[in-house]
Amino acid sequence: MSVYAQQITDDLRQWLRSQLDAGCRPDDIVAAMRTSGWSEPAALYALKEVQPGAQLPVDIQAPATRVPEPALAEGVNLIDVDGHPVRVLMTMKHPRVVLFGGLLTDEECDALIEEARPRLARSETVVNATGGSEVNSARTSDGMFFLRGESPLIQRIENRIATLLNWPVKWGEGLQVLHYRPGAEYKPHHDYFDPAHSGTDAVLRRGGQRVGTLVMYLNTPARGGSTTFPDVALEVAAFKGNAVFFSYDKPQISTRTLHGGAPVVEGTKWVATKWLREREFN
Repeated sequence: MSVYAQQITDDLRQWLRSQLDAGCRPDDIVAAMRTSGWSEPAALYALKEVQPGAQLPVDIQAPATRVPEPALAEGVNLIDVDGHPVRVLMTMKHPRVVLFGGLLTDEECDALIEEARPRLARSETVVNATGGSEVNSARTSDGMFFLRGESPLIQRIENRIATLLNWPVKWGEGLQVLHYRPGAEYKPHHDYFDPAHSGTDAVLRRGGQRVGTLVMYLNTPARGGSTTFPDVALEVAAFKGNAVFFSYDKPQISTRTLHGGAPVVEGTKWVATKWLREREFN
């Protein structure tokens, strides 16, 4: 079994070699594999295993794992990300949760809030039946989305996330900034798109499933506002500059990634969320 939990058989290896020998482009080979049920990262991994020197399209280089994952050697407590030190404060295997300290500087947090503030509107959630979005009583925050790479600040943060989590920038949605006032919350939910819902196919066409989430805290609320994981009785306190990362390798409750934003009791809460997809998001 490959790291993508999809069997790379001798027959598949032979087929891949025949396609490469015939001069087929790697992206066409990957597209053919996707029609057979392979995710794009898994197909790329199989292609690289058969011919490590194969020239893959620049925008779909295969990550080393099927989900985003920081390079956490045993016992590591500090990761240097292009000269920016990020502390590893807590890790959990199932669900896969990692708490990072100091992912953003205080200055970056403040600047991100100021760039987002003029564009805030009532947050929406995905409509399962259509794949669109609407205001929902379960989510009582204000928010906005940045375009990927929209400003030098956004580019710097996105590049840092990509390096830290070993996931291409293009395989992520644009940053979303959220503002929670006193009493505002986001009730427990999953970030993946449920395949059982009729609107999921439309959402998946833009970049496949979500496979990871990074929540960055842009301020420290006076009270409340933690990120909760009810299935494992975990609460992560919102602390300025820190970030909580969690991944889910399948759109199933067995990933134990049910999570929510607890009500803000005193003060306000600002967060920036980065959702990561299984292939390039557009």
